[in-house]
Amino acid sequence: MSDKIKKRFGIWMDTHHATIIGFDPTAAVFAVLGHAKNPGPGANSNENAANNLEITLVQKFFKEIAHHLVNADEVHLTGSGTIQEQFLRYLGETPQFKKTAVTQSTSNPMSDDKLVEFVTSHFKS
Repeated sequence: MSDKIKKRFGIWMDTHHATIIGFDPTAAVFAVLGHAKNPGPGANSNENAANNLEITLVQKFFKEIAHHLVNADEVHLTGSGTIQEQFLRYLGETPQFKKTAVTQSTSNPMSDDKLVEFVTSHFKS
């Protein structure tokens, strides 16, 4: 067995918001690393421009989340909607996350404290 401490992260996300939880080895607990927001494309009279803007904003949202996942060994995604599937695909296509183990579940929105508890219990099992 390796003595290496695995870098584990939990993410609750929906289409417009994500909360990123990470393991803090100095305190030996999971803690909130940050939040990411996706404002959405807003109103646009041109459907093509609106679709392109939405794709761009989603990619920016994913990059903002991934910025917190430095050297991730394991990531657990939870939340609502299909955005999780898109983010899972994004991680699979990003070279730095090719070897990252990703699991997922579905859950309703929860407070930061409840999310920390949820992620902690997920990685203890």
